[in-house]
Amino acid sequence: MATSIGKTHCTICNKEKVTYKCVGCSEEFCYKHLGDHQQELSKQFDEIELNRDIFRQSLTDNVQQLNDHRLFQEINQWEQNSIEIIRQTAEETRELLIESLNEYFHEMEKKLNKLTDQLRHMRQENDFNEIHIHECQTELNRLTKGLTESSKIALQQEESNSLISKISIHVPESSVLDSDTCNSLWAQDGVTIAGGKGVGNDLNQLFRPVGICMDSEQTIYIADTENYRIMEWKYGATKGKIVAGGHGPGTKMNQLNRAVDVVIDKEGKNLIICDQGNRRVVRWSRQNGTSGHTIISDIDCSRLTMDNNGYLYISDREKHEVRRWKMNDTNGTLVAGGNGKGDKLNQLDNPTFVAIDDDNSVYVSDWNNHRIMKWMQGAKEGIVVAGGQGKGNSRAQLSNPQGIVVDQSGSIYIADYTNHRIMQWPKDATEGFVIIGGNEQGEESNQLNRPMGLLLDDEGHLYVVDQWNARVQIFHFN
Repeated sequence: MATSIGKTHCTICNKEKVTYKCVGCSEEFCYKHLGDHQQELSKQFDEIELNRDIFRQSLTDNVQQLNDHRLFQEINQWEQNSIEIIRQTAEETRELLIESLNEYFHEMEKKLNKLTDQLRHMRQENDFNEIHIHECQTELNRLTKGLTESSKIALQQEESNSLISKISIHVPESSVLDSDTCNSLWAQDGVTIAGGKGVGNDLNQLFRPVGICMDSEQTIYIADTENYRIMEWKYGATKGKIVAGGHGPGTKMNQLNRAVDVVIDKEGKNLIICDQGNRRVVRWSRQNGTSGHTIISDIDCSRLTMDNNGYLYISDREKHEVRRWKMNDTNGTLVAGGNGKGDKLNQLDNPTFVAIDDDNSVYVSDWNNHRIMKWMQGAKEGIVVAGGQGKGNSRAQLSNPQGIVVDQSGSIYIADYTNHRIMQWPKDATEGFVIIGGNEQGEESNQLNRPMGLLLDDEGHLYVVDQWNARVQIFHFN
């Protein structure tokens, strides 16, 4: 549409004429050229309508050819690939399930055959007692439980943002196949091999026992602290025998006063006793000795141990140190602590049990620092190898540790005293594993009440002095 605005110059011919202004482009045209302009606009309009019709036909064609869309081909290919992946995964998982079940049942069959051989041997030799019967029944119960737990092997689907989730076979941690979980390697029910008849001073009783050692015949010696005696307890016996002390607390050489630890000397002829209440270390003959002989005096001995060379290592709770003592030594050699009471790496705070490894490194239960310290030979400072994260019951913490044992792999076994549990701390680990106890304090066979001394025999079975239950328990390595 155009409107007349009077005489002015035409946009096309540039002559002064009566012109008309185009509303669309605001240009001015004379009458002649206005028609030309309108004709050009009409051609553009016709072209738009033509292109619209072409687009409509293209749209119609696309609608009619939906099933031939290129993406359908990609979807079909994806479908085939996904089905193949699922098929392969399912087949692999089936094979893994068969393998896991075969391994599971084969392992149980091996253990059953071993139990059968043990039963056959004991029956043929007519050599068994209550302890053997309990051990066999415990093993049979464990196998029965393991068979029941085979139903807990399950299919596990991983959470994933992808369309297809991964699946795997999940074997329960408590199964006989779980060799990586430390406590699965240990029977959780202990067998009482000494005491367990309540607190008392009869020959089948103990009163606050602390330290323990063993000879080559599997006879154990127990520091029966509050009965002021050392007890000898043969394997399978129902009562012990007094082999040192037992005459009440006193300073005479046939008496002890709160003897807290005991070891057998290198020759196997004598007991070396930490007679804490009398501030002395005494040697007592194993051949019907009726009295002891003081070898170290005026020492606040807490615990002791002996290395393969026959040297004694004694912790001193008064000086917060550990010293190594040779025969006829008068002062000993400082090997840990000795820098006053404290929690620095060159200090200890009330050290208790001591252990020695094959490299002559010294391991110390640092009671009030709730940690185990390792002092390498000649070192001026120790290394925290367990605990050291404050008092607590997490896997990274200890609570007043007591007995310690170091095996050939460098794993440390710790009597975690007020946590009522035994922990295994692998070499260089930042956390340990609860392998025994940890079920609150109690007197059941799977409970402990303030464990003290520890002993690991040649077969890998663990002996635990369960102090407040007045007993010694053996926990079998499966």
